[in-house]
Amino acid sequence: MDDIVLMSDPRVAAVPVQECGEPLVDVRRGGSLLLDASRQDSESAFAHLRQGVHERLLHAEELLPGGLRLLFVEGYRPPALQRTYFEEYVDELRALHPRWSVGQLHVAASRYVSPPGIAPHSAGAAVDLTLADADGRELDLGTRMNATPEESAGACYTEARDIGAEARELRTVLGSALSAAGLVNYPTEWWHWSFGDRYWALATGRPVAPYGAQDI
Repeated sequence: MDDIVLMSDPRVAAVPVQECGEPLVDVRRGGSLLLDASRQDSESAFAHLRQGVHERLLHAEELLPGGLRLLFVEGYRPPALQRTYFEEYVDELRALHPRWSVGQLHVAASRYVSPPGIAPHSAGAAVDLTLADADGRELDLGTRMNATPEESAGACYTEARDIGAEARELRTVLGSALSAAGLVNYPTEWWHWSFGDRYWALATGRPVAPYGAQDI
């Protein structure tokens, strides 16, 4: 897993953004996506995505085998909230590793929370999601959603080996549908997928990212 490009990699921040102006849309409109309201916030920001990302999710769901559905957990995240999440995780890591430098903490934190300046969620470009059965019951993909690397002993990494065969197969099914729809995965979080952000641009060889940070 040493070859994983983390969000803290300078190559990610170096990707220029040429904001395309595409709107954020509420994925609840139309009612076709199954939502988990556990990340609900007072302004319902969590339920928003760039229109192009939403359209690709709908396409990905069509590509799933019968009896499976996408379970949407979180999309857009305001920049201030992203910064809070990042700083809180840095504090957790500092308590565990008091001798780590600021740089080491920054890199380690980026395995789980994107640095605020380049965060795909704050661009409306990223979605945290999993799979559910036809009745809307969340399926087991090896760890809980948003499990940290410390909590899961690395099982949150998309290609982690220490998970059951069924969970591995479900991760493959999820990844196949989302990749076919044009999204890319952040390899330290099996549930995190994005389109149009800097990380996506770097991963796909695009010269620019069309989606930059937004306020809602």
